[in-house]
Amino acid sequence: MATPALTIARKRSGAAAPSNCFASWGGYPKATHRYVHRPAWNDEIAEILQTAESESLLPYGLGRSYGDSCLNSSRELIDCHRLNRILGFDEATGAVRCESGISFADLLKVFLPKGWFLPVTPGTQFVTVGGAIANDVHGKNHHRTGTFGAHVHQIALHRSNDGLVICSREENADMLRATIGGLGLTGVIAWADIQLRRVDGPWMDAELIPFQSLSSFMDLSRASDGRFEYTVAWLDCFAGRNARGIFFRANHSTDNRKQIRSRRGPKLPFNLPEWMLNRYSVRAFNSAYYHAHAARKRPASVGYDSFFYPLDSVRQWNRLYGKRGFLQYQCVIPESNVDALGELLDRIARSGMGSFLGVLKQFGPAPPAGMLSFPRPGLTLALDFPMRGDKTLQLMRSLDDVVLQSGGALYPAKDARMSPELFEASFPRWREFEPYIDPKMSSSFWRRVTEGR
Repeated sequence: MATPALTIARKRSGAAAPSNCFASWGGYPKATHRYVHRPAWNDEIAEILQTAESESLLPYGLGRSYGDSCLNSSRELIDCHRLNRILGFDEATGAVRCESGISFADLLKVFLPKGWFLPVTPGTQFVTVGGAIANDVHGKNHHRTGTFGAHVHQIALHRSNDGLVICSREENADMLRATIGGLGLTGVIAWADIQLRRVDGPWMDAELIPFQSLSSFMDLSRASDGRFEYTVAWLDCFAGRNARGIFFRANHSTDNRKQIRSRRGPKLPFNLPEWMLNRYSVRAFNSAYYHAHAARKRPASVGYDSFFYPLDSVRQWNRLYGKRGFLQYQCVIPESNVDALGELLDRIARSGMGSFLGVLKQFGPAPPAGMLSFPRPGLTLALDFPMRGDKTLQLMRSLDDVVLQSGGALYPAKDARMSPELFEASFPRWREFEPYIDPKMSSSFWRRVTEGR
């Protein structure tokens, strides 16, 4: 790496004692942790690993996983967000070495003005590099570039039984493949070498197109994937099988004379009352959203943040769902079983619990970067549902039946309640991953889907 370390971290001085209340973004399920370690430097990780009990630890980033894959109820967490330094950068190639606790937001703040962008990004910039690797996150360009893990050249991994292990595609390649998508269970990532991509600036040439059926979505996706690097659709779940939505597609703009001013959006100061999100308010929102966007058909130049991270404009938007939180349901359905996607939408519409955050995307043919990587060829649907007790869980189980019968899979990073049977069907080779789990690592998710199997 060509440049010296750049530190984003700030030491806390005189701050109040931090809370041990750590949650996932969905706020469900609730978890109480026995202890939270807060290392400020990587050399503290080795001591934490050596003194911990067996199967007691789990690294934690910024908590943007939706379910319990980032939780370790009744055990311990390692809060890694202060391990957020940039250790080096090669200006010729765009390769950056950084600690695992740095956020995508901080990487963009440093490197986008230099003409470099993330190779893959999910729908929020407030995730850490370690979390992105652990969940092998995908984005709107999966059909072109695969997952984030495909752009990780090398990592240094703290292991309780092996010390610091260097993993690349040439050295300890199996451990690298286990760590990518490995849900934080293989150890604590000290640093990672990430390949950034060159861009001309912060603007996107974007288009949006309304559609009125799943077949129309498929036609748009096939016609767009060759010409546009980024494609995704918003879906009105109340429309059932006759799905309507807005198809978004974009490329990085070559005309970037204007600068973008970063603005912090409003913050929800408290959880909204549950009654505000009901079938009538969500149905009205979906209708208004569809018609407002359907009227805007001309191409436009938009800032990268509004295209990639629209929800980040409202800080703590998860509070929209109330104090009981929400569940996200993200599945992938083989393209040959597109009728199953229609059945999912039909069951959601009939339940009256439609989501206003429905996202539909066609995954490309890229091979999995990790042993437990979620993306695979097919159609992926992501939906948010307010937690309303057993009726919400009953709907989830009903959707599970469709996913199982179609040969589909669920995404662990978005899951809070899938059964061991569905996990087995989604990741039938998970036992090949087990030998790579660090003896000191565990998680609420892993115990839920594998214990007794």
